[in-house]
Amino acid sequence: MTHLITDFTQGIIAFTATNIDDILILLLFFSQIDQSFRRRHIIIGQYLGFSAIILLSLPGFFGGLFIQKEFIGLLGLIPIIIGVKQLFTRKEETTEIQAVSADLLDASYSNSRFSFLLSVLHPNTYKVAAITIANGGDNISIYIPLFAGQNFASLGITLLVFFAMVGVWCGIAYLLSRQRAIATILSRYGQAMVPFILIALGLLIMYERGTFNLIKSLIGK
Repeated sequence: MTHLITDFTQGIIAFTATNIDDILILLLFFSQIDQSFRRRHIIIGQYLGFSAIILLSLPGFFGGLFIQKEFIGLLGLIPIIIGVKQLFTRKEETTEIQAVSADLLDASYSNSRFSFLLSVLHPNTYKVAAITIANGGDNISIYIPLFAGQNFASLGITLLVFFAMVGVWCGIAYLLSRQRAIATILSRYGQAMVPFILIALGLLIMYERGTFNLIKSLIGK
């Protein structure tokens, strides 16, 4: 029982410490909900992205495979590319296209047997997943040694806690985004800020991981 409590507590602490910044990203996502960008895209995308982070971290459990942080920082290119694309494509979107897309999505989602599959395959889901992976790239360097010191039972408990906390994180972010003061600010400025925040996030990820030094060394050769 003591080991169970220890593993449970350790899982909560490890997840909270490595995903505090995810709250802001999720807040931005939930503030952009409309007919084409739905809650299910955010939640499924978050779970897909976090699952990828876990898979990349599991080598620590099976042998402590070392992943150089400078290369992990290259994941920062993902939000940069998405942010730049949003800056250049936003003006090209028209109301007519959005209305047609909304009608098609409403018709598709009306069939409950296909709604989950369509959500998984939707581009917005993969956008959320990609940003989740990029923003959580540094988690890998923490999860690898965490998993390396565990047995199968401890690993199972930790993973259960982690995936439960993903849902808790999504719930907290959604409730915060529904608060009038926060929602007003995000709805007024959120859409315009998203591309710049994504670009800044990507640059910060690359800077903190020392990726710019890696690029300089490669260019200098």
